[in-house]
Amino acid sequence: MTTVDVVVPVYNEEKALPRSIPVLRDFLKSDAFPYEWRIVIADNASTDNTPAVGRRLADTLGEVEYVRIERKGRGFALKKTWLESPMDIVSYMDVDLSTDLDAFPKLIRAIADEGYDVSTGSRLHRRARVTRSFKRTALSRGYNAMIKAMFFTRFSDAQCGFKAVSRRAAQRILPLIEDNNWFFDTELLILAEKLGYRVKDVPVRWVDDPDSRVKIWATVSEDVRGLWRLRTGRPWRRAAPDSA
Repeated sequence: MTTVDVVVPVYNEEKALPRSIPVLRDFLKSDAFPYEWRIVIADNASTDNTPAVGRRLADTLGEVEYVRIERKGRGFALKKTWLESPMDIVSYMDVDLSTDLDAFPKLIRAIADEGYDVSTGSRLHRRARVTRSFKRTALSRGYNAMIKAMFFTRFSDAQCGFKAVSRRAAQRILPLIEDNNWFFDTELLILAEKLGYRVKDVPVRWVDDPDSRVKIWATVSEDVRGLWRLRTGRPWRRAAPDSA
């Protein structure tokens, strides 16, 4: 049976973790998710009570592991946990569960059964259902239009915190990713397409988190710099051949 790592990267989420992890675990244990799985809480250098909360959840709930990473950066946490994973498919979602979990089996099925290498939640797909401010929607559409113009990519939403990758593809793509923060998602998808991997957009139901830690304008600046770095550096040209 296909095995799946569900990574939840966290930084100072002592309040969100005890609310979201039991909900996620109950969903994965239901008949809606027909795969073997484990949840990995990837704590990237939290300074609040997140370590104690994460360890307690791992001790009291089956199929939940806690990993402490002594370096800040969501992208770094994902690279480390995904590269060390023994599972067939690695995935992640944001701790606030803004993306409706009903889309998660579709995300995994795309890789396990449909021949895709990468699958990503899309809030910009025509079948997506999104509750979000006008400003954030406009910024997201503008950013993704910029990606398409610069790289001629086909995926519709680079930034949704809801992704899955086959272990084979992850082992080849992740060493090429330089960003350790929020641009990680965009870099992953651009590299995946440029390396010839099949990427599937999965429409999602999504509700904006009013307590989001994302600093919009700082992230926009980081993203633009990242796009220019990829455009000029073209790191996919130095990728090792796919061994499959």
